[in-house]
Formats: sequence, structure tokens, C-alpha cells
Amino acid sequence: MQAKLKAAFKEELDKGKGLLASGKNEQAFYHLERAHILGQRNYVPHVISHYWMLRAGLKTGDIQEVLGQIIRIIGSAGSLIGKVPLGNSGRAKVSPVKPMPIPEDLKQYFE
Repeated sequence: MQAKLKAAFKEELDKGKGLLASGKNEQAFYHLERAHILGQRNYVPHVISHYWMLRAGLKTGDIQEVLGQIIRIIGSAGSLIGKVPLGNSGRAKVSPVKPMPIPEDLKQYFE
């Protein structure tokens, strides 16, 4: 993972974790989703983003999110062979194989 991408992933992940700790769960998910988009092509960051979404699902009591994240943690192995749907937010409410538009401000990390 290139340094610029790694720093952006860490920044989004840290924002998400901080917001989750302060009870701002929907805002936390927003940043965790952005971390997922940035990290999904690299196995370890991909798993880490799903792990934190799992924790957010547990904190909010969202069983669909919890089960979806468990499945996605296992499915993160797709990043080892380059099989990830770019732009996918990583949330359980979205198909795990659906490509999605990459937010404009994140496109610079994929050029």
C-alpha cells in the first residue's frame, strides 16, 4: 500500500473510531466506509475496515450489520487475488459484489 493511500486510510479509520467512541455512530460509519473504499484492495486494511464496521454494528445492536461484517471479513480474501468491487462502501446493506462510484475526493488515490 503506497504511503499516501495508507495515510488517507489511517485518517479515515481514526476518524471513524473516534466518532464511534463518542457515540456518533452514523458519522462513524461514514468514515469507516471511506476507509473501506481506500483499503479494500489491500488485504490487511480491508479486514481492519470490516472489523471496525463489525464493532460499530455490535455497538448499535444492528444484527444485519454484524452478520454482514462477519461474512465480509471472510470475503476480504478477495483482495488477495484482486477481486474487489471498487468503490463498494463495505456496509451490510449493500451487496458485497456491487461496484459503486468512488467519492470525488478519494479518486486521487486510485489514479
